[in-house]
Amino acid sequence: MVIARAAAALFVRQGLRATRAEDIAQAAGVAPRTFYRYFATKEEAVAPLYAVGARRWTDAVRAAPAGLPVPEALRHAAHHTLTPGVGVSPESWEWVRTLIRLAFTSPALRRVWAEVCRTSEADLAQVLAERLGRGAGGSDRDKPDNVAVPAGPDLRFAAAVADAAVRVAVESWASTEAPASGPEGPAALAERNLEALRGFRWGEEEGLPS
Repeated sequence: MVIARAAAALFVRQGLRATRAEDIAQAAGVAPRTFYRYFATKEEAVAPLYAVGARRWTDAVRAAPAGLPVPEALRHAAHHTLTPGVGVSPESWEWVRTLIRLAFTSPALRRVWAEVCRTSEADLAQVLAERLGRGAGGSDRDKPDNVAVPAGPDLRFAAAVADAAVRVAVESWASTEAPASGPEGPAALAERNLEALRGFRWGEEEGLPS
């Protein structure tokens, strides 16, 4: 994570084009060969930071109160994850804005962002399967708690929709100068996106909360 933070700081301060992998290694206090042991390109160096944000979102869905229906759990998690000061400082959100904007303009960095988003989508599908006690074959409520329940196609689709609602909110906010808090911040945008999907079946079975 030290290398990732060093890379992000340089990207934010001097831009992606002006930053070399060797500059990142020097800022992180490691040899260039150490940098290349973990990352093939300078753009890949910030993948751990993108991934931390994505994991905070899926972890918040997992940690949402068990009694909440899936739509409410998603909105609860979006508010918890994207509200400045809850888990990420307002200053860090400005870094997020810059890193997302860089992904808009750099094909290499956009691929890194897209790969993290794909992983987040798969992780969220697994979390929804756990919350609903379901697997690929339907109901799996009798499985032991320590056995992973693979997500079926309907939950994978639901996760793709929910993940897109949050991703588009963050990207939309990053493209503006709006503050990270308030009605045009990422949390408010994500909650509105999810609210617009009211009535969407999030993979719940008959008899489960919807």
